[in-house]
Amino acid sequence: MPVKRFKPLTKTLRYQTVLDFSEITTSEPRKSLLETVHYRAGRANHGSIAVRRKGGRNKRMYRIIDFKRNKLGIPGTVKSIEYDPNRSANIALIQYVDGEVRYILSPDGVKVGQAILSGKGSPIRPGNSLPLSDIPPGTNIHNIELRQGRGGQVARSAGTFATVSGRDQEYIILKFPSGEVRKVHENCCATVGIVGNKDHNLVSLGKAGRARWLGRRPKVRGVVMNPVDHPHGGGEGKTSGGRHPVTPWGQPTRGYKTRKKRKVSDRFIIQRRKNKRIGV
Repeated sequence: MPVKRFKPLTKTLRYQTVLDFSEITTSEPRKSLLETVHYRAGRANHGSIAVRRKGGRNKRMYRIIDFKRNKLGIPGTVKSIEYDPNRSANIALIQYVDGEVRYILSPDGVKVGQAILSGKGSPIRPGNSLPLSDIPPGTNIHNIELRQGRGGQVARSAGTFATVSGRDQEYIILKFPSGEVRKVHENCCATVGIVGNKDHNLVSLGKAGRARWLGRRPKVRGVVMNPVDHPHGGGEGKTSGGRHPVTPWGQPTRGYKTRKKRKVSDRFIIQRRKNKRIGV
């Protein structure tokens, strides 16, 4: 969707941009596919803050998304393209010939009235879901399973995708825009195409209030705090912390490796992002 700009009538509008929502066909979600969101504003069960800088967002309902795409061999039709407040991508309402309706992530280029099919032997067309073994090399895919039957876990945000590079016995080699190359079992499913709403990252919120609508609270620098609140705090006058950057709990924030050693998925990663090689 193209990005809409405003006349700079105020200082805020000079930098604020929004999507024009030209792809959205309806503003009324299907009630049978809605659930209540229990928003805890970053607080754990005991009431203390578990995730900082969250709280105070607008009310919203959760749209139940079909990440598994397990309506195998049953044709469906795109009925509408809708906005989803819970994710950066748009969603598409699919009506199957047996009468069931489901939401899926809306791929780029999918239009209302287009046929959708899942399962082995489906055409290589944006929106269709099929096993990786049936997808030819060079195809862009999204909503990728890492375990068979678990549902898509990778490449679900707006504009994201992976590319099928080749085969290694019973595994398919996928390359991601980050530079990471990894293997996924050939029986895992993925959806053909790129996730829609590619211009999402071009939107500028323009004002602090709009960030608060999304539940994002202000971020305070550690160097302006007191020593009791942050390792960077304190000092006479302005300082840059006097030490290497760390979190409030002392963990380094630049170049410090936090990935677990001997992680099970290491054997599936051929190349880490930033051209970092690891054992296959």
